[in-house]
Amino acid sequence: MKVIIADSINEKGISDLEEVAEVLVDTSITPEELVKVIKDFDAIVVRSRTKVTREVIENAPKLKIIARAGVGVDNVDVEAATEKGIMVVNAPESTSITVAEQTMGLMLSLARKISIADKSVKEGKWEKSRFMGLELNNKTLGIIGMGRIGSQVVLRSKAFGMDAIVYDPYISDEVAKDLGVEVVDLETVFKESDVITIHVPLTPETKHIVSTDAFEMMKDSTFIINCARGGIIDEEALYVALSENKIGGAALDVFENEPPEGSPLLGLDNIVVTPHIGASTAEAQVDAALIVANEIITVFKGGSARNVLNMPVLDSKTYKGLKPYINLAEKMGSFVVQAAPGNIQEMNVTYCGELADMPKKDVLTRTILQGILNPILNEPVNMINAPTIAKRRGLVITEGKRSESEGYRCIIVLHVKTDQGEFSVEGTYVDEPKIIKINNYWVDVKPEGTMFIAKYQDLPGTIGAIGTKLGEHGINIATMQVGRREAGGEAVMVLKVDQNVPEEIITEVIKLDNVEDAVSLNL
Repeated sequence: MKVIIADSINEKGISDLEEVAEVLVDTSITPEELVKVIKDFDAIVVRSRTKVTREVIENAPKLKIIARAGVGVDNVDVEAATEKGIMVVNAPESTSITVAEQTMGLMLSLARKISIADKSVKEGKWEKSRFMGLELNNKTLGIIGMGRIGSQVVLRSKAFGMDAIVYDPYISDEVAKDLGVEVVDLETVFKESDVITIHVPLTPETKHIVSTDAFEMMKDSTFIINCARGGIIDEEALYVALSENKIGGAALDVFENEPPEGSPLLGLDNIVVTPHIGASTAEAQVDAALIVANEIITVFKGGSARNVLNMPVLDSKTYKGLKPYINLAEKMGSFVVQAAPGNIQEMNVTYCGELADMPKKDVLTRTILQGILNPILNEPVNMINAPTIAKRRGLVITEGKRSESEGYRCIIVLHVKTDQGEFSVEGTYVDEPKIIKINNYWVDVKPEGTMFIAKYQDLPGTIGAIGTKLGEHGINIATMQVGRREAGGEAVMVLKVDQNVPEEIITEVIKLDNVEDAVSLNL
């Protein structure tokens, strides 16, 4: 395995990688050079300088993982990576404490006017009366975004005697209760907070989420701090609010354009600015390097990375619950694509029983798609790019759930529509993966090895005729399962066989009296 490290990371991370891979460190590589050499590498590590563009990705046939030694991935074309099935990972936990401490530092600087007081003294002045400050004690802290960093800010604010209100549509009541915060709407944060701090990514939904209307709602003493991403605060509106004293002050570690050359904000006294250094501590850089190195090593060894950005991330409890069904899901996908007549156009998967309420079921849907698409495509399909490839091929995917599971703890029902008809299969896990229904006929089959499925009329002699025909061609039957609704009606036979069944033999079986269809599968 070969890894290229295109930006400076801590030596400890490099050393860890060198134990398992051939490592090239080139922290001055140009975009043009990267496009030329990336074809030889299985992994790339970047920070902020290097841009992993679509052009880079399209010239990287071996690339399996892109690792950002930090939080944001603005410099990585995640969509292009996803299309190619390349994993994108980062190190979000590496900077949580560091950025939270930077936020608290800026908060104190605003409250006690530390930055401008420092400048004044260094200019030979002694303006004590000019720098009357405020205590943080008993003030209301409003937090926009309650992820890792926001949670760390809350913990530190409690030490200063602050009360916290939070806007985050995704925070659970349990987490809010544990942290001792009140969950409110965004308007309440703007109206009631003495200090507002931002900890959300920059997305179309969050761009300029703090603008003129927001500043009009705030108290004239409110401080606002942004250590997240430039562009979340509308800087033109912020300039008006600060210059007209509509708010008490602001602190920015990030800007819409970096560096913020010519920004009128830099001429104001009621703003504290730093050059995007929120993550810049020695400890954070060591952690980031070690985290991404470990992610790459884990993937190289066949394990699952923790901080994957372009597929669902599972905590240990969720993974434990889903693990038995991941293998089942892939087998079911492979089963359906081989057994269903024609080309699959629609896929509906229903999760039943305990699976219905289990989180992150998208992992199972992705795995089913992987099983369906891999046998029919030349390009590699994995859980990362399976939904993208399915969409590109026009495959319509729907998910559902139901509480009833016909006596089993969990069932996965997979129903597909093709250009020639429909097909369904149901599976469960009882000590091992099992197929329990095919086209609504009850069976009990372990989905592995070579299988032969025949649909026929349940009339005397039909089963024997099928077995005899296979035997004539040297096909040995290991096990047999029959599913039917009524004697003499339509039935399904599932055989485990020791040899592949060629197409010409399948044709001969279908020509037998009372046999409607047959297919061979290799799982």
